[in-house]
Amino acid sequence: MNTPFNGLPQGADRIVYVREVHVEDLPDEVREQIPGLEVLWSVHGADGRQLALVADRRLAFHLAREHDYTPVSVH
Repeated sequence: MNTPFNGLPQGADRIVYVREVHVEDLPDEVREQIPGLEVLWSVHGADGRQLALVADRRLAFHLAREHDYTPVSVH
């Protein structure tokens, strides 16, 4: 059976990984732009490259789907 299903990515290049990032682990110039936050969420491509850094997990998943990626949570 070779029927594509629109709910799944058709290749590994359409998967992104979402993970929690502690603000204290970020460079000084990034920390200066986000006072008061302790945690951000990072969206990474399959190759490990950071694609986005956002304020909450739900936004990270929404952003990925909005750009036709399938987000996967990384612990």
